[in-house]
Amino acid sequence: MNDSQHGMSRRRMLGALAGVAGAAAVGAAGWTPAAGADGNGLLVPTGKRGIILYSVRDRISAAPDATGVPYGFERVLARLAEIGYKEVEFAGYNQNVGILGRQITPAEIRKILDDNGLRANGSHASIPGSVTPDTIAAFERTLDTAEILGMTHVGTGSDPTNSNYKTDWDAAADRWNTFGEMAAARGLKLYTHNHDAAYNFLLDSGPLDALGRPTRSSGVRKLEYFIGLTNPEWVWFEMDIFWAHVARHRWHTYVDPDGVPQTDVFDPLATVAAQPIRFPLFHAKDGAFNPATTNGYDMVPLGQGDIDYGGFFANMGAKGYHNPMWEQDNAPGGAADPGRSLRYAEVSFQHMSGLRG
Repeated sequence: MNDSQHGMSRRRMLGALAGVAGAAAVGAAGWTPAAGADGNGLLVPTGKRGIILYSVRDRISAAPDATGVPYGFERVLARLAEIGYKEVEFAGYNQNVGILGRQITPAEIRKILDDNGLRANGSHASIPGSVTPDTIAAFERTLDTAEILGMTHVGTGSDPTNSNYKTDWDAAADRWNTFGEMAAARGLKLYTHNHDAAYNFLLDSGPLDALGRPTRSSGVRKLEYFIGLTNPEWVWFEMDIFWAHVARHRWHTYVDPDGVPQTDVFDPLATVAAQPIRFPLFHAKDGAFNPATTNGYDMVPLGQGDIDYGGFFANMGAKGYHNPMWEQDNAPGGAADPGRSLRYAEVSFQHMSGLRG
């Protein structure tokens, strides 16, 4: 049996093993706990309270209006800084062209950040789906923008692949290692953001279907398989804690290679605690438990749901290392309530800043 039949090339395996040692070194000496992150202090230190701008996308993209609600990067970022946020994760770099008569530039956004004491700490950018000279050049431009904005991380809001099959995750790992090495050369951490499907079980064994694909699972979850294939010095992770809890609700059974149903309940906290350094970022998105829905949770402002953020942040390890970004997909209130997303941003910040442990 050759390396490709094993599903892991020799190069990937050696890279992963070397990266494990590198990750251990980072964990030992690459960071120090932030002030207030010890004893019964703050679970989210002051300088690490963040927001992804997707939560307030309606106000970033809003045209100048008479509502009195902030709009565009300059006014919205100033309001977020006033609330107390220190870190910003981007979900695009455009605003309404009516504000400036043209599109804003990354350099102009950087000045707004600096003027308000904010740091860009990531972006849901586009990670190429293939490795070619053109996609490499495109990714270099993505890294150029990240450097202009002063980012320490750059990533995507999508799973590495939507496939259930090991060969596709093998290919995704090769691609992410390539782009992760490029990011690392610029001092950036390339990260992938999860949705619930990423923690479903890999189809990697059992009888083959008509297309020659496996139909059963060894019990390995897709993203956990991917974590094992990628170099810890090049590829990092942003756990969306809401979607991880949806995965716990949805993906808890599989059929093993012998055709026997098995139960394995996903534990988001244990996943992070086993390798906390590989999860520098989080989406702190809350959910109210609702078993009548497919997801099992309804999105609500942070602190108004049933996800135990205090317990999660207190017990995941590497206290003071992580950077949580508040997110709520349904925060915008539309024309009927244009100020809702910024009100939710304030409510959620108050809960994040009040977590102790």
